[in-house]
Amino acid sequence: MDFLLNHGLTVFGQWVSIAELVGQLCALAVVFLAQRRTLWTWPVQVGATVLLFTVYLSAHLGGLAGRQVAILAISVYGWWAWTRRRDPVYGVVVRRGSTVERFALLGAFAAGTTVMAVVLDLLDASWAPWPDAAIFIGTLVAFAAQGLGLVEFWLVWLLVDAIGVPLQIASGLWFSAAVYLVFAVLVVHGWWNWNRTAEQVLADRVTAASS
Repeated sequence: MDFLLNHGLTVFGQWVSIAELVGQLCALAVVFLAQRRTLWTWPVQVGATVLLFTVYLSAHLGGLAGRQVAILAISVYGWWAWTRRRDPVYGVVVRRGSTVERFALLGAFAAGTTVMAVVLDLLDASWAPWPDAAIFIGTLVAFAAQGLGLVEFWLVWLLVDAIGVPLQIASGLWFSAAVYLVFAVLVVHGWWNWNRTAEQVLADRVTAASS
């Protein structure tokens, strides 16, 4: 792994390690795969977490490194959950969250960020504990919602991207910051795609129930 961290190439005038380059490209591929609701979303995500864990650990971003471990665990759950929610027409069944689910996501993000920021600060595990913690918790919330097939997970990702871009730039991870900007565009498209599918699935169910 040291070889992947210490060797790389220059992209747009900035040096990027092989670990960061491949890890972020895998993470980018995950967004494409998630839009298409394919099970390949999860094994590719596993590969990205292993590489990015080492990248963020070397950049002294404990929250971002720690979230890779959590993502790995959630990816296993998501893989299992999606295999149980397959539809012959729409692939993985998706839906809009209920009001209770939306407040639960918001509450988990707010409370989790506060606790994580305090922990990172006490352990001196991050030079920017609050945005680092927000990205860590936001990622967990997003992946948990994604595993449940909730359309709102895309909106949580958009918030994570908004926090992540300036943090990556300040950390000298320019390539990762650029990837986060691409993420934001793909996230908006993914939200539109899943939202449209959720509406169609709901309409079909209503039609089937009334016939």
